[in-house]
Amino acid sequence: MVSASAFWNPAKRVFSIPEASDLFELDFALDSAGFTAIRGFQAKGKQAGMAGVYPWSYHQYIETAALLRPSWWSAPDLCVEPELSAGDPGVIRERIDITATLLEGCLRIIYDWQNELAKSCNSTVVEDLIKPPVPIIQGWTTEQYLDSLELTMQVWERWQPWLAPPKLIGLGSVCRRTTSHPEHGLYAILNGLDRQIPNGSKVHLFGVKGTALNEVKKLPWIASVDSMAYDYGARVRAFKEGRSNSFKHRSDEMTRWMESAATRVMGKHANDNFHRLAA
Repeated sequence: MVSASAFWNPAKRVFSIPEASDLFELDFALDSAGFTAIRGFQAKGKQAGMAGVYPWSYHQYIETAALLRPSWWSAPDLCVEPELSAGDPGVIRERIDITATLLEGCLRIIYDWQNELAKSCNSTVVEDLIKPPVPIIQGWTTEQYLDSLELTMQVWERWQPWLAPPKLIGLGSVCRRTTSHPEHGLYAILNGLDRQIPNGSKVHLFGVKGTALNEVKKLPWIASVDSMAYDYGARVRAFKEGRSNSFKHRSDEMTRWMESAATRVMGKHANDNFHRLAA
């Protein structure tokens, strides 16, 4: 998972795409950096881009996704973690609505761009060059997520049959979320969404805790997860040990986290497979 903000040049107000990078040899996804965008909005006020929150426009983001060619890219969304929303139901409702509106904006542009390309390219080339995003649902409680899912699917279905049903849906605002709270814990949310995800669709969890993988792996409709927990752990360990948080140190922490995650997902022999894959 790579953040769009990693490519943004704030001084020039453009995305800077490297001509060559090891990234292009990897299976990666592109995140819209909604959390970072809201942080920037709260610190600096109205921005020049999407929804007045993002620093970049629809066109800039979609073009960047097309140039980077990730396995998939997330639709822009507005996160609702308590540190960003203060738990205000009105703020959360507004961000759910804006998230659906941002999806609509992306789909409109992609539809127009694909139609323009279709004048000179066949449909296979068009679909390969400009792909639709993965829709994201937001919320803090199960009810809010279900409202977001309904609204998201209303937007998506308006564009069918041009669009096929989404194969993947992102579940936002689970970063650092507690797992066991009866109302807004991760397990409560997943239990509430069970059987509500559209047939044929699976879910990606943004920022899920590694300890949750023991339970998450039991749900067949969960496709994937990502986490930056290893990077936070690297900073903490480096500080406690009085050492530099070097690239190697961070890499070692990531490997340790991945080994632990693989064991949780695949069992006690997972690390052997993990090392073979890493090699």
